[in-house]
Amino acid sequence: MTLNRDFFVAVFFLVLSLGMYATTYTLPEPMFNQLASWTWPRIILVPLGFLSLVLMLQSQKSDDETVSFSTLRQWLVENSNPFVCFALFFGFLLFMPVLGMLIGGLIYVFLTLSVLGGWTPRLLALHAGISVVFVFGMWATFSLALGVLLPEGTILKVY
Repeated sequence: MTLNRDFFVAVFFLVLSLGMYATTYTLPEPMFNQLASWTWPRIILVPLGFLSLVLMLQSQKSDDETVSFSTLRQWLVENSNPFVCFALFFGFLLFMPVLGMLIGGLIYVFLTLSVLGGWTPRLLALHAGISVVFVFGMWATFSLALGVLLPEGTILKVY
């Protein structure tokens, strides 16, 4: 049995999905013929767990390199993208009360795309376009079509 990176990722997501699935049993029961609050989490978590199991099995068949643990500093440099993305998301959540969903979402999506995709002028324009289309599209879908009040922040009052 070889332990490669895919195996560890699969184990992480399998444990995560099983733990979160078990947590859905603590959610309150629906009232008055409503959709149960655990419906959507379970719809997402069952395929995530299944795909994690498939990845775990496939990782045993592949001939990828095995994990070699070098210095912690080298590992952090090689795997810096997830840490940067988590830091950007934490900043998005931290500034949500001030910036709101629209402005904060635009900044977060633009910065995440730029960190992962590059900083050339052509790519920055593409990232800005993608940010505007998807953040405004998501906001319009939830706010206008579904009637969900998203955080508006102190800078821009939408409602």
